[in-house]
Formats: sequence, structure tokens, C-alpha cells
Amino acid sequence: MPRFAANLSFLFKEYPLLERFAEAKSCGFTAVEVLFPYDEPASEVAQRMADLGLDMVLINVPPPNYTGGQRGFAAVPELEERFRRDFKRALRYAQFLGAQHMHIMAGKAKGEAAQETYTRNLAWAAKEAPEMSLTIEPINGQDMPGYFLDDFDLAVEVLDAVDAPNLGLQFDAYHAQIITGDALAAWTRYAPYVRHIQIAGAPERHEPVQGLIDYPEFFRRVDESGYTGWISAEYMPKARTKDGLDWFNDFRGR
Repeated sequence: MPRFAANLSFLFKEYPLLERFAEAKSCGFTAVEVLFPYDEPASEVAQRMADLGLDMVLINVPPPNYTGGQRGFAAVPELEERFRRDFKRALRYAQFLGAQHMHIMAGKAKGEAAQETYTRNLAWAAKEAPEMSLTIEPINGQDMPGYFLDDFDLAVEVLDAVDAPNLGLQFDAYHAQIITGDALAAWTRYAPYVRHIQIAGAPERHEPVQGLIDYPEFFRRVDESGYTGWISAEYMPKARTKDGLDWFNDFRGR
């Protein structure tokens, strides 16, 4: 069965961020991801993970947390200089934590100039960090209106244009369901580009046990595809996180 990681930006929010690592470990997770960990010293985060034997799967670019601000700007033409400056900052943080992936957020933008900017910035980032795995993720327009990368075909077009060995697709099954109407079919079509997976129920984005996505079948197809990476639980728990982990205990026990 797949290997599951806990997204600590979504799970265990009953606790301060630095306490969530131990909570995840106590529930059986051996890897985590944190979308925007930059408010915490990298040394403190790294020490927590080392003490608990946890791996860091992924962080988002750019820092700092976008609360009240832009959700990335890799596709925003007038912000290329800022993107490159903040990418370097995020890269140092990710390397200190031993993060496996960096997800580069596109931001709000549309049109040909935005796509050219996005492609150019991604190509630059791939060369700037040749040893780091970089990802881009289509995000549905309901959750993030105006977000540039809101379509899987567009993501593939960009990936083909950049053609970098360390740049791939981040496949969030929840977003895939909202965008395409069929997350399983989307997986079958785009799996060759995927280097990281995230999951949540659809359409409410709660635990991956009910809703429009047949997760037992999805996990079967992921296994069948030969994917060996992490699958991160990135959902909004209906109640306390621990109370909704039956799905995790069931699948990891198979």
C-alpha cells in the first residue's frame, strides 16, 4: 500500500505547529509536510524531526506564509525579481530540513505573459536547484479564484515547455476531482508526470473516506502505476484529527 504522510498545516491543528510533529508520530506517521513553516526557526523544526525520526516531504514556495497576501507569484510578470529572491530563501530552508520536494506556487495571473513568466521562472528555478525536486500543482478555481495554474492540461504544457528532470506534477486528488470531475481518470492520464500526491475527500475536503472519490480504487491504481513516493493527507478534519484517522489505520494495516 502507499506510504502516507501528514500535512501539519491541515492536521493536528488542535496544537501549536511545533507540537504537531509529535502528535503525528504518535498516530503512526513517519513523514510530514508543512506548507509554510517559515515562522519557525529551521533549526527548531529540524530538531523536532530528528528527535522523532520524521522525514519532511514537502514545503511550499515562497516564504513567508501568504496569510493576507499573495498565494505565490511565479506567474506574475512584474514579480520575477521577488520570485527569484524568495526562491533562494526557501531553498536554503528546505535544504536545512532535508525536504524532498518544494512546491512552487504560481499566484494570481492570467494570459500569455503570465504563462511565459511562469515557464521562465520554473526553468530558472530548476537550474538554480538541480538536486531539489520541484513541483507544480493545479488548484481549483473555487478554492483559489484567479489562480494561474487551475488546469491539468496547462500544467502538462508548462512541464513539457520547461523540460527539466527535477520538475514534476503535484497531484492533489481533491483538486483533480473538482477540476476534472473524475480524479481517477485524471490520475490515469497524468500519472507519468506525478512526483507527489495529496488526498482529501471531495467536495467537502474532509477525511478521504466518503464523497466523490473512490479512494480504495485510487490507491490500487497508484500502486499499480509503480508510484513509490509519499501520499500526503491534506484535508480538514471534521473534528479532532485523531478521531478521524480510521482510514489511515485501515490502509496502513493492509
